[in-house]
Formats: sequence, C-alpha cells, structure tokens
Amino acid sequence: MESTSTDQLPERSRAVARALADAGVPGRVRLLADSARTAAAAAEALGCEVGAIANSLVFTADDGPVLLLTSGAHRVDLPAAAARLGVTGLRRATPDEVRAATGQAIGGVAPVGHPAPVRTGVDVALAAYPEVWAAGGHPHTVFPTTFDELVRITGGTPISVVG
Repeated sequence: MESTSTDQLPERSRAVARALADAGVPGRVRLLADSARTAAAAAEALGCEVGAIANSLVFTADDGPVLLLTSGAHRVDLPAAAARLGVTGLRRATPDEVRAATGQAIGGVAPVGHPAPVRTGVDVALAAYPEVWAAGGHPHTVFPTTFDELVRITGGTPISVVG
C-alpha cells in the first residue's frame, strides 16, 4: 500500500491529515481500495493482526461525547470503561451524534480532525503492538501510529476497556 497524496483524499480525511501534520505525526493518511469499516476488514486489507486496529467508538456520557480507541481484538465492557473514565455510564452514540461530535461518519471516525476536542480513552491493549492503524476520517482511509502517539495527539486517557 502506498502513501496517498493529500489532494486525493476525501474531504474529511484531508482534515485528519492536517491535524496529524499539525501534531507532528510522521504517518500519512492512506486510501484503501476497499472499505475498512470493521477491524477485521481493516486488518485483512493491511495485513496485520486485528488487535493492531484502533477502533474508534463514540459514546455519550453524562457530560457529552466520549471517544474510545479500542483494540479490534476485543469488545468494550461499558460499565468498566465508564468507571475508569469517572462517568456514571456510557451509551452508544447514534450516527447523528457521532457526526455532530466528530464531523465524521461511523466506520471511518478518526482519533483527530474533529470540529472540537472530544474526551478520549485509549485502550492500553494497543500498547502491545509496535504499530497500530487508525481510521482516517472516511471508511476507506487509515493511518499508522502507535499507542503513545494516540495518547499524545488525542490528549487521551490510557484505560483498559475490558472487565
């Protein structure tokens, strides 16, 4: 897979590419031939383990949206994640709520490039992989990163999202 010129990217992915560049991230947003809406599809397209895919899941909490960047290898334990984030509960955001919070559609939500900062939790399981892949703002775009870089660029809280 080759790097993609920024002008070849969808509009939302260009915003992500700008945010990454502004944060000093060396990885570039890449365009995939097929959709990477699921961790399994992304892992297959990238030739990596499903656990190295950083799923971007948007929830609502007492005080607004929460983005959880989770390893594609497991499911989120909502009560455990809520407790670790210090909120009374998490509810899966609707597609409209996801777009309002991130400016992006489900299946392509990036960790950055949102209209305003979104409270973020970063799954500590991602630290097991030297390289992880995150969505680039569109179901056909991704970018390489690391656990530490995800925490830095999102201002996220490292948490375990499993029970």
